[in-house]
Amino acid sequence: MLKAVLFDMDGVIVNTEPLHHKAYYSMFNQVNIHVSDTYYRSHTGSSTINICRQIKNDFNLPHAPEELVQLKRQSFKELFKNDPDLQLIDGVLDLIKDYYNNGLKLVLASSAHMNTINSVFDRFELDKYFDAKFSGADLKASKPHPEIFIKAAYSTGFNKENCMVIEDSTNGIKAAKAAGIFCVGYDSKNSKAQDYSLADTVIDDFRHISFDKISQILQKQ
Repeated sequence: MLKAVLFDMDGVIVNTEPLHHKAYYSMFNQVNIHVSDTYYRSHTGSSTINICRQIKNDFNLPHAPEELVQLKRQSFKELFKNDPDLQLIDGVLDLIKDYYNNGLKLVLASSAHMNTINSVFDRFELDKYFDAKFSGADLKASKPHPEIFIKAAYSTGFNKENCMVIEDSTNGIKAAKAAGIFCVGYDSKNSKAQDYSLADTVIDDFRHISFDKISQILQKQ
């Protein structure tokens, strides 16, 4: 029986990816490196610090990873305040309310920094629906490592068999499956070059996993 849902944030609850893309490329320009879109997309779902560590190594930069992180975050902070296009993903608020009203525990498990998570939750008044929030930036390993989902599932007080993950990225889906948790792959119009083959079910509309519909899907597993 489904008792808890673990949500990714970027690409599932809110589409901050265009803002992150702009912020990363602002940082790339500041340190004078050319990063292909393919390289950038291959790191979707990883934490900022791990991406910056990889960039430092791959491009032989003299900057400390922490310095790269700060450059990127400063750009993102400005974009977050000023970009009018930042909105919740279509249908996700209805889904959150549906799950909440049916007694499910909701937990956020995102690679985003906790400051970003809190900014999103404050802007869209989401805290009242969620029992806990986890940031991959606070953990030793980032997605595709399963640590964040293991911790998030444990926080619910339920067995992982009673939990479900909603993810939109290759690395996030790998992390959920490595944690042994049923995973919904959300293939949205914002998703690009992501692999959903490991997901237990794939959707392109949150109405397909309403409480009643996902309960029926899980009964057949």
